[in-house]
Amino acid sequence: MTRSTSRAGFRALHHHDLPLVLPNAWDVPSALAFVEAGFEAVGTTSFGVASGLGRPDGGRSTRDANLALARALAPLPVHVSVDIEDGYSDDPDEVAAYVSALVAVAGVNIEDSTAETLVEPAAHAAKVAAVKRRCPEVFVNARVDTYWLGQDATVAATLERAARYVEAGADGVFVPGATDPAVLRELAAAVPVPLNVLAIPALSPAELAELGVRRVSTGSLPYRAALHAAVAVAEAVRGGGSVPEGTPYPALQARLVDYASGLA
Repeated sequence: MTRSTSRAGFRALHHHDLPLVLPNAWDVPSALAFVEAGFEAVGTTSFGVASGLGRPDGGRSTRDANLALARALAPLPVHVSVDIEDGYSDDPDEVAAYVSALVAVAGVNIEDSTAETLVEPAAHAAKVAAVKRRCPEVFVNARVDTYWLGQDATVAATLERAARYVEAGADGVFVPGATDPAVLRELAAAVPVPLNVLAIPALSPAELAELGVRRVSTGSLPYRAALHAAVAVAEAVRGGGSVPEGTPYPALQARLVDYASGLA
C-alpha cells in the first residue's frame, strides 16, 4: 500500500454535501477494515488505544502508543487523524513537538480537558496556536468538552471556548455530547469552521448536514461494539446457540499480508 492522499484533501472532505463520517480505529486491523469498507479517512480513539493497554481513558497513557500507531497507519491509502487526548502536556511547545513527531498524519484531535476537568480556554488556545505554528498543514480539530463532561454545558460557554480556539488557528471544532438539534444548529451557525459531533443514532448524516454539521465521528463505539460482539460469540459457543457471523479468516489474513508487503 502507498499513501495517495494529501493533507489538503483531508480538509476538503469537510466541505462535501454530506458530513465526513470518520470511523475511529484502535489498531492496524481495525483501520484496515475501515479502509476495506471504503472510508476515505480514519481516525483513532484514545479510549480504544488506552483500553488495549489496560489503562483508563484520559490519563495521558496513550502518548507512546499513539506515536507507534501513527507510524503503523502511515502506509494506508487514506487520511489519518489521531486523537491525542489533551496533547499529553500542559506546555504548548511540548504539545507541538509531539504533533510534529506523528508520522504522516492529516489531522489531530485535541481536547480542552485534563483528568475530566475543563482547562482554561486560554491554555488550550495556546496549545492550538503552538501546533499550528509548528505544523501549519495539520488539521487541528479543537475539542470542546463542555457537553461531554457536563461542565459549563451551555451554548454560550461552548461558543466562547470555540471562538478562542478558532482565533488560535483551529481548523475544526468538535463538541462531543451535544445532541439536541437546536443546540447543534446554533453551534454550527456560529462556529466559522467545520463542526464535528459524535454519531447520534437519532440523526442521519443527511439530517446532521441540514443542521450544519460537517464531520461525524464514531468515537469509541466501534471498539465497544467489537468487545460486545466478541462476548456474544463466546456465549453462543458456550450455550450451543447460533454463532454470529465474523469476517472470514482468509479475508483478514489477506489484508494483513497486503499491509505487511507494503512495509517490506
